[in-house]
Amino acid sequence: MHYYQLGKIPQKRHTQFRKPDGTLYHEQLFSTEGFSDTYSTLYHANAPTQIVQVGDPVSVAPKTIHDKQLKHRSLSGFKIKPEADYLKSRKAVLVNKDCKIILAAPTESMTDYFYKNADADEVIFIHEGSGTLKSMYGNLKFEYGDYVVIPRGTIYQMEFDGSDNRLFIVESNTPIVTPKRYRNTFGQLMEHSPFCERDIRKPEALETHDEKGRFKFFIKKQDNLYPYEYQNHPFDVVGWDGYVYPYAFSIHNFEPITGRVHQPPPVHQTFATRTFVICSFVPRLYDYHPQAIPAPYNHSNIDSDEVLYYVDGDFMSRKHVERGMITLHPGGIPHGPHPGTVEKSIGKKETKELAVMVDTFSPLLMTEYAAGIEDEDYYKSWLE
Repeated sequence: MHYYQLGKIPQKRHTQFRKPDGTLYHEQLFSTEGFSDTYSTLYHANAPTQIVQVGDPVSVAPKTIHDKQLKHRSLSGFKIKPEADYLKSRKAVLVNKDCKIILAAPTESMTDYFYKNADADEVIFIHEGSGTLKSMYGNLKFEYGDYVVIPRGTIYQMEFDGSDNRLFIVESNTPIVTPKRYRNTFGQLMEHSPFCERDIRKPEALETHDEKGRFKFFIKKQDNLYPYEYQNHPFDVVGWDGYVYPYAFSIHNFEPITGRVHQPPPVHQTFATRTFVICSFVPRLYDYHPQAIPAPYNHSNIDSDEVLYYVDGDFMSRKHVERGMITLHPGGIPHGPHPGTVEKSIGKKETKELAVMVDTFSPLLMTEYAAGIEDEDYYKSWLE
């Protein structure tokens, strides 16, 4: 991300910054990867260290299935049942040592507690619903089609406008960034990037809650959920600046890269980590070579597992696609368009498809929850 500032801050960091009553504000450095990468500096009305653990941790580690089967899989994502509580609604379906792919259908806002993921950065894709992400950095509105990117360690609340919400969440154990090839030496998104800084929405309306009491929040660390209480409201920040903060980017603002012949998946890349990438498939014109075949060619996954989350639209390379469907095409075996779809695609001028793709460099395991929503015959769908 690029530099941003909200609220009141002193002219120079690590210097005296006093309240109207003469007492000091409490400075906090929020840095990633120790002191070696991006950071923000926040100024609290109260010391952010006044917290106490109020209960024993509860394991939230996903239970995985080790069936050793190398096959294509399909999950019916909308079969997960809505639940009132945001944290309880989060169901991990595909996981490895680097990331977790999670589905959630919360029906109620987080009103009586706060949440901090100390394990991972989060990308929350808003498939259905709208609302506001509230954090110590300010308020960030979200709606259908938004990627909401939350740096690890951010204390936040999800406030939904209604009860019908569907979320596709990816947790990353390494920082989530924009692809390096899109950025120049100074970190600015370059002309060939499929989006630019104007498309990125940052927190607004910094609300300072200088309140004392017992504020409950949960910290997730090493797949355990720790119950804590703050003696002060966690959103007591009067100002901050830096490069680390939540932001939103709409998939509808991703500008597709097209060509005379079919373009490979990296042209759809939206986010990067050290261990996986996230891509956006959006409505676009098809290839314009006179002999072009719009349908993707067969591809041998050798070094990565490919996950597709189908959002909306008509997918010309797949049959029987439903909204919220997840497909897993594992590394080691080829995949490609379903029978008949290649010939059918010839002559088509555009696609209206909308999907999110996650390509991981380490194999993914299904969870027990995923097994309950799997279409067990999907791997046969390429047979004539």
